[in-house]
Amino acid sequence: MAKAPVLTPQADDFPRWYQDLINKAELADNGPVRGTMVIRPYGYGLWERMQQDMDARIKQAGAQNAYFPLFIPQSYLAREAEHVEGFAPELAVVTHGGGKDLEEPVVVRPTSETIINEYFSKWVQSYRDLPLLINQWANVVRWEMRPRLFLRTSEFLWQEGHTAHATYEDARDYAAKIHREVYADFMTEVLAMDVVLGRKTAKERFAGAINTLTLEGMMGDGKALQMGTSHELGQNFAKAFHTQYLSADGAQEHVWQTSWGSSTRMVGGLIMMHGDDNGLRVPPRLAPVQVVVLAIKGDDAVVAKVREVGDKLTAAGLRVVVDDRTDTPFGRRAVDWELKGVPARVEIGPRDLEAGTAMLARRIPGGKEPVALDALAALLPGLLEEDQAQLLRESRERRESRTVDVTGIDEAAEAAATGWARIPWADLGPEGEAKLAEQGVSVRCLVGADGGVPDADDAPGALAVVARAY
Repeated sequence: MAKAPVLTPQADDFPRWYQDLINKAELADNGPVRGTMVIRPYGYGLWERMQQDMDARIKQAGAQNAYFPLFIPQSYLAREAEHVEGFAPELAVVTHGGGKDLEEPVVVRPTSETIINEYFSKWVQSYRDLPLLINQWANVVRWEMRPRLFLRTSEFLWQEGHTAHATYEDARDYAAKIHREVYADFMTEVLAMDVVLGRKTAKERFAGAINTLTLEGMMGDGKALQMGTSHELGQNFAKAFHTQYLSADGAQEHVWQTSWGSSTRMVGGLIMMHGDDNGLRVPPRLAPVQVVVLAIKGDDAVVAKVREVGDKLTAAGLRVVVDDRTDTPFGRRAVDWELKGVPARVEIGPRDLEAGTAMLARRIPGGKEPVALDALAALLPGLLEEDQAQLLRESRERRESRTVDVTGIDEAAEAAATGWARIPWADLGPEGEAKLAEQGVSVRCLVGADGGVPDADDAPGALAVVARAY
């Protein structure tokens, strides 16, 4: 009788495969309140690695970290009409505290444009105070009706950047800088994700923004996932909160602003873009554990060699875990590490020790081969870079092979059943976008015919990228 698979095969039920993997790889659990999640240590380790790399890139772009309160007076949100309308269905509102009714209800932070502007209006007095570049690592709450771990939860972790500039051009250029030099470079170089950079349509842009730049990734089932956004806010919030500065000419001017964010949704994207029927496949540059060294049996000499090899690989600059838990069957441990997507397993038993070799199992391309113990430290860094490149290549090949150019709405909807479609925005327009939405298909972004980001919603030659989305 055939042995039951550890995970539901992707081809049978992709959503069930996703849930199985999160559970079996010990990434997260559902929280006690509907829509919340408990991130387990291995899953949080992935987020920490993302956070560390992103934080360095954000600081390289000139922003500084700060922190603002979780509770926001409800009246703050009401000052920018489009913003409050856009977030109203998702708000969690506190009306009682300390055993009595609050004088004014407070909103649990859904995003921080309003409270940050309250303080920007105090901190910005002169053109000399600009640009003001702030980033915050925090949690936010948006009451989610259809929760799914990492992808859509009522509480999630993220970073949100908020900036104020003297001119429209400075704000526009900074939003684009974050979009490309922080988000796109990180997702491509570290997450090994092929993402499409584009401009959101008016229907899809952030509430209160004049432009939203997005990064869209194709998941293993052909659906799209928004991986991060960078917004030009214009002067909408500045006018609502009286965020002004004295120009060099002595005139009072409203600042121009941006906001931008990425979240633990990236962990969900990582799973769905790179995972396979055997579990996660974690890009080596991201992996909290790049190499696990396993003792096959509890032989003293084997355990000693496993620890020695672990030390040498650590000294070579690799992130290593030594697994000498020989009271747990080797097969079970090997499957657990495979589920977690650790890029390389170095397996050592008595026979390997006699031969001076180890069995090297590579998670991303698959397969095993014997390697001399003395060669591992020199060999592994190069192999891990090969594996990193393979994941990015597979990601790009999937998107390109499952994206088709179409000319009509029906063709676009048909293509979105299994992948993405591109259609001239001039042919589709807002009316066609609304018709696609009725079929559960959305315009993910507008891209230029040359692959760049259009300067305007109605830019000549712009193409709409159409897909079903998470």
